[in-house]
Amino acid sequence: MTKEEKNAIKTLKRLAKRWPKSLWLFAVSGGLCVMQKSEKGEHVFFEGKEALDPGYIVDTIKIDSSGGDW
Repeated sequence: MTKEEKNAIKTLKRLAKRWPKSLWLFAVSGGLCVMQKSEKGEHVFFEGKEALDPGYIVDTIKIDSSGGDW
């Protein structure tokens, strides 16, 4: 692993310590969506569906990612 890669990981770990509880990240289409949580602190989905409500997208970050699960 390069020094640049190690520094990037350290930066993400520092960010995670101060990340607002009102926001969460959703990986989709090779990028990250910064999502706002509901007033109850939950991830917002369309009622009765497994689809996220795009109205809660705050911003997008172009960073290589995957929405897959282990």
